[in-house]
Amino acid sequence: MQVHLVNPSDSSFGTAVITPRWLYVLAAATPASFGVPRICDETLARLDPAEVQAGDVVGIGIHTSNALRGYEIGRMLRARGAWVIFGGIHATLYPQEALDLGGAHSVVRGDGDVAWGQALRDHAIGAAQKVYEGGRVEADQFKAARWDLLPKDSYMWASVQTVRGCAKHCSFCSVWRTDGQRPRQRASDPVLEEIVALRRLGFRFIALADDNFYPVSLTDIELAERQGNRHRVDELQSIRNDRFELMERLAELPKDMVFYTQITMEAAEDPLFLDAMRKANIKGALVGVEAVTAEGLKAVYKDFNCSGESLVRQLQRFRDHGVHVLGSFIFGLPTDREDTFQATQELAEKAGVTFAQFVMLTPFAGTVDFERWEKSYGEDVPTISGVPLTRYWLIPPKVRPKMFTPHPTMTADEIRRRTQGVWDRFYSLGRIWKRSSCTPTLRARLAFVLLSKLYRQMYATTGIATDSARRKRANGWARWLAVPCRRLFHTSPMPDLQVPRSKMAVASAVGGRSASAFNVLG
Repeated sequence: MQVHLVNPSDSSFGTAVITPRWLYVLAAATPASFGVPRICDETLARLDPAEVQAGDVVGIGIHTSNALRGYEIGRMLRARGAWVIFGGIHATLYPQEALDLGGAHSVVRGDGDVAWGQALRDHAIGAAQKVYEGGRVEADQFKAARWDLLPKDSYMWASVQTVRGCAKHCSFCSVWRTDGQRPRQRASDPVLEEIVALRRLGFRFIALADDNFYPVSLTDIELAERQGNRHRVDELQSIRNDRFELMERLAELPKDMVFYTQITMEAAEDPLFLDAMRKANIKGALVGVEAVTAEGLKAVYKDFNCSGESLVRQLQRFRDHGVHVLGSFIFGLPTDREDTFQATQELAEKAGVTFAQFVMLTPFAGTVDFERWEKSYGEDVPTISGVPLTRYWLIPPKVRPKMFTPHPTMTADEIRRRTQGVWDRFYSLGRIWKRSSCTPTLRARLAFVLLSKLYRQMYATTGIATDSARRKRANGWARWLAVPCRRLFHTSPMPDLQVPRSKMAVASAVGGRSASAFNVLG
């Protein structure tokens, strides 16, 4: 029996930007008695069904946007006699859907670090359950990824997770519902061990793939202090201290390493944290700006962000501390007007945002926005190709709408065209070259230009493009750009690199030597 792990995708580029971490975590979670799993990432190459034999076990991880392709694979491989197990965020939200439409024999909900192994063992003895509740395991149970299984010359960036969960409750995000609002933070030792393993392989660009790298804000601590909750203050301060310890240890790694992460805007109010990020070579962060007006932020439950000129100043603070921002903006909010698109682009440029993504409002499964949208139809849900609109991820992509919620002043096509225009202007060659001046060398500027164009082209397949011809052209350009990009990001392996010791370990070692010396002298 062979275990297979499959990451579904409708588009294969030959080279991918970031490693799909979950594949290699589940590989580590596979009990040794089942052998080494065979990994298929369809963002690299399409699955070859002939590689899966009757009696094999196939694990398929899905999120909402690749669920339809995942179900197609599941049915196909079950028909070949494989035992099919689904997992991932979407299967956690809709386990019955995977059983009914994806050919699943079993579904793992929640974290797979422990439950995946149990599902395999149960299957081996003929006692498999339909649904496994993986729950939210504690950080000391997180599995370190099997990076030794990475295919050579396939990814530009690697990925390591340091914390799961986000304390915020943004209406468009499902993370706080699926991963929880309590940060589950890994100790620095296993994080550093993974990072060093990747640098030994030649990766120097690493995404810290966290729900929120800034799990405790100064405001959180101040609120607990005002409430007189000493236990809560100590708990939050401990989490914050662990963040600083991790960043101190990252700073001890080779200076050619570059880290990128995802944080909330509140970090702009924390100069000590931003300085620690800079020293740790965390040179970039995705920041959810979402909207540039106070009304827009209120609409998505994100009024802890600033707007207008205050927003510009906050975004500039990141860059002042050496952290480049990938700003994320949403179009199609009820408060948006025709001038919102141009105003958003101008604000992003004025604030010095290095990269940006402009996404159309989508009610993602598991979010507050989705529940509100689904309830708005009541019993009268329209259908497309026989599929209810409220299950839009099951609608064939060629006929799937680009917008799902009616806007009070603009049509869906107008919002799409205006969003497309902002992408095209922000990623015009002249603007990219101007922004590339933030890099220190000509080689780095070239890498910046290529990555910017690749990022733009890959987004053409996420719902902005209106016809298959444009998507095909975008995919072709992405494949062409991906190869030189990957070469620019990789470097020589460092097989002898060692994990920097923590200050506590160094102090303990020094203390031990002092004690031994004292005993000898005594």
